[in-house]
Amino acid sequence: MAAEVYYQAIGTLQSHSYLNNLNNHQKHQNNLVRLVARDFISSNGLSTRRSNRSGQRNCCVIQSLASQTSVVDPVLSPSRSNIGDTHKKSNEAALILIRHGESLWNEKNLFTGCVDVPLSKKGIDEAIEAGQRISSIPVDVIFTSALIRAQMTAMLAMTQHRRGKQVPIFMHNESEQARSWSQVFSEDTKKQSIPVIAAWQLNERMYGELQGLNKQETADRYGKEQVHEWRRSYDIPPPNGESLEMCAERAVAYFRDQIEPQLLSGKNVMISAHGNSLRSIIMYLDKLTSQEVISLELSTGIPMLYIFKEGRFIRRGSPIGPSEAGVYAYTRRLALYKQKLDDMFQ
Repeated sequence: MAAEVYYQAIGTLQSHSYLNNLNNHQKHQNNLVRLVARDFISSNGLSTRRSNRSGQRNCCVIQSLASQTSVVDPVLSPSRSNIGDTHKKSNEAALILIRHGESLWNEKNLFTGCVDVPLSKKGIDEAIEAGQRISSIPVDVIFTSALIRAQMTAMLAMTQHRRGKQVPIFMHNESEQARSWSQVFSEDTKKQSIPVIAAWQLNERMYGELQGLNKQETADRYGKEQVHEWRRSYDIPPPNGESLEMCAERAVAYFRDQIEPQLLSGKNVMISAHGNSLRSIIMYLDKLTSQEVISLELSTGIPMLYIFKEGRFIRRGSPIGPSEAGVYAYTRRLALYKQKLDDMFQ
């Protein structure tokens, strides 16, 4: 049932996005100067000194080859156009983080963890709304977990992007045959594509023997304090599951080894993942302590924007903003990119 809703949604989203963009064009254009002026980031910037903590272990990852990720639109991508000249000089790249929309087990109040459950109808709507919020932010490469709810969120969000010609394509590098069979032989098609890399290291925390159990019934059985400790402590795992610390080891290691180099090269990155894997990454980006991260709450389907510039990750707004203008204070480069998109719809 959820799959049917998903594919029906995919078939209609592009037309809805186009009409919404036309209706909102004038409003976006009028707000451009004000958005550029709101440059309040300096007080929020933090250093990205690398931790010597664990997470250096070798992981089996689904990697994207450099030749396969060079599939960005050469005309409108900031890294390839006149905007790109500014981009290269400032070494600025956008990083979008999205927690997947509500899943069918979220809806039923069940512990999900690494069980591969699709989005609910509400989750589909949340993913579409997330896409509308980031529709004017450039995306050159997408990373998702290996779980369908994160992948559905990323794909639905990208149907709303104003560069509608760009098509997300999953990279299959898990074997030589997979690489060979999924090759794209048209250079023009590559330029209109966005590589998508799925990695299990970005999966949700594995909840062990709690997976599939009702959260309220589990609290009644084991006690609220015990369940709260399993869910919200940093280093105490549920029975035969992962703690947040264990989840952070794999998620942060993957971010540093595979995603951060993309940002360093000037690529704009979107990550669609899960509450605990994203909390782990935000802990690294914002240099949170283990006590601070356990109180961090991430809403489903709400994007967060960071700017990577001069070796620093800078948070660009509140994840609870009611609109695109409320969530993001555009940098000059992003504002120029948005203006170029606005001009296309005149």
